[in-house]
Amino acid sequence: MKFSSRAERIEPFYVMEVAKAAQAMAREVAGTREPMIFLNIGEPDFTAPPLVQEAAARAVRDGATQYTNALGLEPLRERISAWYAQRFGVNVPARHIVVTAGASAALQLACLALIESGDEILMPDPSYPCNRHFVSAADGKAVLVPTTAAERYQLSAEKVRAAWTARTRGVLLASPSNPTGTSIAPDELRRIHDVVRGHDGITLIDEIYLGLSYEEEFGHTALAIDDQIVSINSFSKYFNMTGWRLGWMVVPEAMVPVVERLAQNLFICASTVSQHAALACFEAESIAEYERRRAEFKARRDFFIPALQSMGLSVPVMPDGAFYAWADCSEAALRLGVNGSWDFAFEVMKRAHVAVTPGRDFGTAETERFVRFSTANSMAQLEESVARLRRLLG
Repeated sequence: MKFSSRAERIEPFYVMEVAKAAQAMAREVAGTREPMIFLNIGEPDFTAPPLVQEAAARAVRDGATQYTNALGLEPLRERISAWYAQRFGVNVPARHIVVTAGASAALQLACLALIESGDEILMPDPSYPCNRHFVSAADGKAVLVPTTAAERYQLSAEKVRAAWTARTRGVLLASPSNPTGTSIAPDELRRIHDVVRGHDGITLIDEIYLGLSYEEEFGHTALAIDDQIVSINSFSKYFNMTGWRLGWMVVPEAMVPVVERLAQNLFICASTVSQHAALACFEAESIAEYERRRAEFKARRDFFIPALQSMGLSVPVMPDGAFYAWADCSEAALRLGVNGSWDFAFEVMKRAHVAVTPGRDFGTAETERFVRFSTANSMAQLEESVARLRRLLG
């Protein structure tokens, strides 16, 4: 069977390949004194809170399961709009909001709407691998621009200006970022957007972890800068609804009918039950629970990062959001007699029964030296992981 060159360009998602190996090993050690601890997948250990679960059950019970408008339920778009006003002090009209089948669908729709064949999109290295594959799937080319710890592993206006060519269409950023958990300072983001706008380009920004910002300096939406920015968001991370496959995008008004037409053909609509459930995310009781959980994520960060540092697993930049630690494992790998983060990850999995993600997925800028830990796990599991890693690394 002959496959498309587009499909061949998409690399494996190594996070999931490692996850399969971890699951296989977990079955072998299940019931032992050291069952597998999973610090490899970026998925909250919390589930949707009670009001959200009740709203989903009510929608099923009441038969509210037919297709919705391709743009999403109007009440949900209105509630998202109100959330921007309450949380960020930004006016985002509901008519600019498109509800999607997860942030993945939003990114696909944005790329298909804006990218021509051969267009280049600048992205930071390291960055979330699927984002560059959305560009490739739209017959564009992701251009990874190496970043440093001094830059918080984010692009700068200077680097965007230097990397821009006649083929460049725009930038795709993430703030906070996966795998580093770092955000772009608002002033720098404004400068980046000025460079992009000066080239008549597009600024796309993945803000799916924005609700899980821990520092006032960084917890601001890019939409405060310009309503021409395309922002991608999700109910998966802050709202703890990963498997519900629900997200949204905020787009300029002129882009709404284009995205609507694409969504009608590709997805029809996002899950109707998930949309009805998500209405309950914005109830005061739910928001209070989400904020309690955000504080718990921050407490986990504040425990886990110093613990890694004390073992020689250096985290060059303290993450200001999300639930990741981007740790340099080169010194620790030498102590285990292995070379690079890929072998280190499997050695830790085998000898300490702790699953982590090697840096291979996230780019080529020294990523062979780094592993990503996910702290989206209970404090007890994180404490046990630290104890096992201490025993292993000495």
